[in-house]
Amino acid sequence: MRHAFGTVILALLLASTAAVWQLGAFAPRPIISAHEGLEAYFRNDVLGGLPDTINALFYGSGKCAGCHGEDPNNYASLAGQSFPMEPMLDAWDVNVVDDWRSSIMANSTKDPFWRAKVRHEVITNPSHAAGLEDKCTSCHAPVGHFAAHHEGAEYYSLLEAITDSLALDGVNCAVCHQQDAAGIGTRFSGEMTFVEDTIYGPYGGGKDEYPVQYQPMQSFIGFFPMYGEHMTESESCAACHSLITNSVDLEGEYTGETVIEQATYHEWVNSVFSAGPEQQECQGCHMPQIDDPVAIASGYAWLQPRSPFSLHYFVGANTHMLRMLRNNVDSLGLSATEDQFDSTIDRTLAMLEEQTLDLTAALVLDDGLPRVDVELTNKAGHKFPSGYPARRAWVEMKMTDQSGQTIFHSGAWNPETGHIIGQEYVAWEPHHDLVSDPSEVVIYELVLGDVNGDPTTLLERAHNHLKDNRMAPRGFTTDHAVYDTTAIIGSALTDPNFNRSPTGEEGTGTDRISYMLPDGWQESGQLDIACTVWYQSLPPKWVAPMLEIQGDSLIDGFRSLYAEFAPTPERITGVTLSETISQVMDVQASAALTAYPNPSSSGAVMVASAGTAPIGSFALYDAQGRLVESGTCTTNRLRIALPAAGQYIFRSEEGRTLRLVRR
Repeated sequence: MRHAFGTVILALLLASTAAVWQLGAFAPRPIISAHEGLEAYFRNDVLGGLPDTINALFYGSGKCAGCHGEDPNNYASLAGQSFPMEPMLDAWDVNVVDDWRSSIMANSTKDPFWRAKVRHEVITNPSHAAGLEDKCTSCHAPVGHFAAHHEGAEYYSLLEAITDSLALDGVNCAVCHQQDAAGIGTRFSGEMTFVEDTIYGPYGGGKDEYPVQYQPMQSFIGFFPMYGEHMTESESCAACHSLITNSVDLEGEYTGETVIEQATYHEWVNSVFSAGPEQQECQGCHMPQIDDPVAIASGYAWLQPRSPFSLHYFVGANTHMLRMLRNNVDSLGLSATEDQFDSTIDRTLAMLEEQTLDLTAALVLDDGLPRVDVELTNKAGHKFPSGYPARRAWVEMKMTDQSGQTIFHSGAWNPETGHIIGQEYVAWEPHHDLVSDPSEVVIYELVLGDVNGDPTTLLERAHNHLKDNRMAPRGFTTDHAVYDTTAIIGSALTDPNFNRSPTGEEGTGTDRISYMLPDGWQESGQLDIACTVWYQSLPPKWVAPMLEIQGDSLIDGFRSLYAEFAPTPERITGVTLSETISQVMDVQASAALTAYPNPSSSGAVMVASAGTAPIGSFALYDAQGRLVESGTCTTNRLRIALPAAGQYIFRSEEGRTLRLVRR
């Protein structure tokens, strides 16, 4: 039951300046009359644009900013504070409000792509509008959504969210700190429950720890602060970061099936980081801790600084959206400044470049087939990329000869459009273990398929996964209890180099790709290799179907913002090397044949002669001696496609033979 507010709270607010020793004079907040409405909260003259009103469940973040924002007296929210506290004029300000306000979490309701995508789904299936919007607002506009349901509403709409000053607060302080500990980690797809008038925090749980000081918060807002162990656990993130959607056919009829839209929490569960000596909670990366003591509330000299302290960065990977927000602060009514967005962008880039992937590349010459072996290792605590299924990462491989001429280039991208060159009109690219043609690109992604097996960007039309070869985290296994929620889909599942050690054990978090040198490459000379991994959160192919819709204000608005700058991918990591190839093969050597990879998981095998003479006429037979393929090869290398798992015999016209295996 909510405590009484109104005149009682007003009296408490007025009395608090005398009852509590404060460090500075209490400055009353300006009173906003009702008729000023929503526009008042778009202006930066009211708590930096943050709402400080209350609904049936939550206060706005502006109410929290009074104590947990920037301290004008330079005591609180500063790293390295002592006790008794002293003013720290040049200290690092780590106040949670200003760090949070430029995150994707804080701007989840104002996100122009999210708004447009909800409209895309509703326009496609208008009869499902109420349910679609209600589900989408549960995670993107939870302050309005759950308060409305708390008061008995059956649905909460997109229109209500974008015209509700509190809903526009995004995933604010209260949504996390009022989440009920009961059942977390078992409720997903936006299903959450909240406590009334209680704020949970990470402090006060230890026997010898400075106890929670509840008087200030009770006096000012009538909420009771309590220790909540779940505030530091990944389970508190689960409800919105594993999402299952109901599937419909192309006529909008429910199929009775469900599809995993994202399962970042479950990916973490199926990793080495969820338990054991390497355990790391989601907060450990996305809210990094500092050991410096911090006084977490301003105005009270008797509070003791707390340590460790979690920085409220909520850093992720979506730099494209952060730049879009940064460039449109005024038109989107955002509370963060351009400088604050720049800080969040810098933190995001640092995470992408330093905490995401390791990459190695080496030229291999020891089996008669010169190739470049590339190995990627996932350092994240979940799949990479993770989250919303638009996101993708890919490998660019460029090889140049000693004259600087490009002899091989896979994964190049167009800086004017953000497209991967050659992929503009490809429905989706399969997983590759062996790449021998520049048109083949190694792309790590989740591809959703509709009831006809065609790729779709409509979440409700998704019927299954056509492909999921996103990099698995270390410790990920196919026999884990949550594997059905985090499954590898497609040929990556049978790739012996994907998340497997050379001896076949799962859980390495790695993938190895072999790039074959192009036919005709000279057998001596210098080869320069540049390998780069790129990440893209809003690829052009994903947004294109939505942008075909004309006349909807939210989609039209996003279109204009998206057109401001190309969806430039972020460089995750890269490696360059120069090698001199000499006498790789003796032209007078025996006429032996070699093949790579053999065994092959995809069926693609490169067969080569150890000399420069062409392979000539050849035949491929299956294990029963039946002819599978025959022809004539006029070069010393030939790509073979083994049609199914099993053993095969490759025989040239001179009687040279190879045993080939597809797993």
